[in-house]
Amino acid sequence: MSYLLRVVLPDKPGMLGALATALGRVGADILSLDVVERGVDGAVDDLLVSLPPGGLADTLITSAQSVPGVVVESLRPYHGGQDLHRDLQLVEQLAAQPASAMEALVHGLPGVFRASWALLVGPGSSDGTQVLAASPGAPDLDPAGLPWLPLATGRHLDVRERWVPEHWRSLGTVLVATPVGSPHRAVLVGRVGGPPYRQSELLRLTHLAGITSTVVEGAAVPIAAD
Repeated sequence: MSYLLRVVLPDKPGMLGALATALGRVGADILSLDVVERGVDGAVDDLLVSLPPGGLADTLITSAQSVPGVVVESLRPYHGGQDLHRDLQLVEQLAAQPASAMEALVHGLPGVFRASWALLVGPGSSDGTQVLAASPGAPDLDPAGLPWLPLATGRHLDVRERWVPEHWRSLGTVLVATPVGSPHRAVLVGRVGGPPYRQSELLRLTHLAGITSTVVEGAAVPIAAD
């Protein structure tokens, strides 16, 4: 069984080695690592970790936190591939298929950010805001009342706002959104159960959305009117 373990490591030499040793004591194997961001509190890392049959997920938390200074931010089952570095693959796909770049962005974002789903909302063929594209497993959304549109830049969204469906809140969903080529068209990304999106993740999301709009505009691909 594979798990995605997000930890905050103090900025001290040997911390990653100490963490790997501690996880190894419970039979865990680190398959991949992605540095989410670095800051004054240290490095925030996503570790893809596997446990042998019968291994208990709780042992990952206790072993990681046995290393002085290590903070476990989240632990959740992971069913994706072993490669956590998917930004470049998505950019290559966008460039190769500009006619379907918007759909490729929406379908690729959950994998890039280890999120649960993504939705593209914006003006459609009729009046009002519509869902223009959705990733597999994306929930239904009534786009008629989204108070955060138009959107000038990427931002975290407060799940306590009235437009957020109650079951999203009950599942502990965290949300970010960023415009895609227009303030009236945006991609909304949900991560069920957290962890909260780091600022570096929001910046990456905004960057990928900007690349997508550039690819679409450069190829003169027709998109919904703003």
